Amino acid sequence: MWNSKTVLVTGGASFIGSHLVDKLLANKAIVVVADDFSSGRLENLEYPLKRVKGKAIWTADNLTVHQGDLKERTFTRPLMRDIDVVFHLAALHGGRGYIHTHPADCCTNMLLDQLVFEEAHKAEVDRICFASSACVYPSYLQEDEGSDYLLKEEDAHPFVRDKAFADLEYGWAKLMGEMALKAYHRQYGMKTSAVRIFTAYGPRENETHAIIAFIAKAFVQMDPYEIWGTGEQDRNFTYVEDIVDAMMLAAEKIQDGSPINAGRDDRITINEAVNLVFNIMGWNPKKIHHDLSKPTGVASRAADLTQARKVLGFEPKISYREGFDRTIKWYTSTRKREDVKKHLQHLLMER
Repeated sequence: MWNSKTVLVTGGASFIGSHLVDKLLANKAIVVVADDFSSGRLENLEYPLKRVKGKAIWTADNLTVHQGDLKERTFTRPLMRDIDVVFHLAALHGGRGYIHTHPADCCTNMLLDQLVFEEAHKAEVDRICFASSACVYPSYLQEDEGSDYLLKEEDAHPFVRDKAFADLEYGWAKLMGEMALKAYHRQYGMKTSAVRIFTAYGPRENETHAIIAFIAKAFVQMDPYEIWGTGEQDRNFTYVEDIVDAMMLAAEKIQDGSPINAGRDDRITINEAVNLVFNIMGWNPKKIHHDLSKPTGVASRAADLTQARKVLGFEPKISYREGFDRTIKWYTSTRKREDVKKHLQHLLMER
């Protein structure tokens, strides 16, 4: 599937995008990255990149990186030439604190998505895989602490009453992106897929997301240690390697724009996740403070993987402990304690 294919990864210098680039290159693809570096970092692409003189372009074997704004047609259109597959991950996004405080920024994702889809169609790109989100699901299905309900793909639909009820502006933008992809398939026959990503975490992620935030607070030995909300809200934290596997499988096996879940069907509470971080890092605070004034999101979230198993043959492989351990090793080896301590409150809210 991927050998010698030319693949554009928008947001390819970001957290998930850079891991996807790694796997595509390992599978012999020729990869083009487009990123504005608003949250992505060139350093996430761990290759011997050389800058093209006078241009915001970097190259290495089978990898080209372009810096620019995908909302600008003059940047996006040339990128689509001779592309076989587009993985569209670029978005203004962040953890709960970010999307809660930056609603207007999140709305710009609708403009970004439509321009990418339109230019891909005009350039006759064979297929698009869109990074959607669990935020497309109605919050009323996720209100009960301790719930065992698993979110099914049919629980969110832009044309069904009570199922078009996404989580904040970010969730609505993702749901509209899914709707547009199905429209491009229906009208033009473009091969499209949408992967609903559930609470991804891992190396290269930033502190606005939960697991990195927990690690950062323990790294600077915050005491009292602050947890947003009661800590009894739960999530199915999914390691980035598993997310990338699901995205590549979706691009291979889904053509009609049908959304598919990428996550886990088991879950842990925030308190349990924090305690696992303490255990791995070998440190415990004397006191924990639960800040009920901070945004916490839904009470309970996990994915039904019935369709992912049936259609993709997908199964998450990385356990919570292994994923947390890998992420902690990355974070503590790439950060300086004093720098994190100095900027922590800003890092928790800004990309």
